[in-house]
Amino acid sequence: MINTIIFDLGNVLIDWNPAYVYRTIFDTEEEVKHFLDHVCSPEWNEAQDGGRSLQEATEILIAQFPEHEANIRAYYGRYEEMLGGAISGSVEIFKELKESKKYRLLALTNWSAETFPVALSKFDFLGWFDGIVVSGVEKNRKPFPDFYQLLLDRYEVKAEEALFIDDNFRNILAAREMGIESIHFTSPEELDRALKEKEIL
Repeated sequence: MINTIIFDLGNVLIDWNPAYVYRTIFDTEEEVKHFLDHVCSPEWNEAQDGGRSLQEATEILIAQFPEHEANIRAYYGRYEEMLGGAISGSVEIFKELKESKKYRLLALTNWSAETFPVALSKFDFLGWFDGIVVSGVEKNRKPFPDFYQLLLDRYEVKAEEALFIDDNFRNILAAREMGIESIHFTSPEELDRALKEKEIL
């Protein structure tokens, strides 16, 4: 019996894409992709999600790629431009779940502690959650099991009574390993279908 629904935030409820900034800096998609694969890479960004400071992260990369100093500084200097807006279909589903009053609604997000306040000020619906666990604050992140366990313990959630929604399949597999039923998010339409199939909506 599901009584708690745990949402990821980035690219489930909030459109986040660093390319929005770098498309205004570089001339081609190839250059954008190369920079985000090899300079400000996903692995580098995940260290900030895990608690590393933005200043330290920026200095590390500038030391490695001095020719890209201005482009590296743009990553956090223009951070708000990476937030494309709410994913409206997902927010509508979230609203429907909230209004049903049947479920506790929690968020488990990989997000830097220093940039998460930008999202909080921008998206009112983040206030609808009964609790949000932010990786950068906890200095831990998905897909590590103890990060999921932290949420379960803090909010007294039983794994078998929770449903987890995330766009990253790696994070889905980790949740399933812990006995948490999970939906791999690909689109609001698919999420709506999956929730109806499970008789949650």
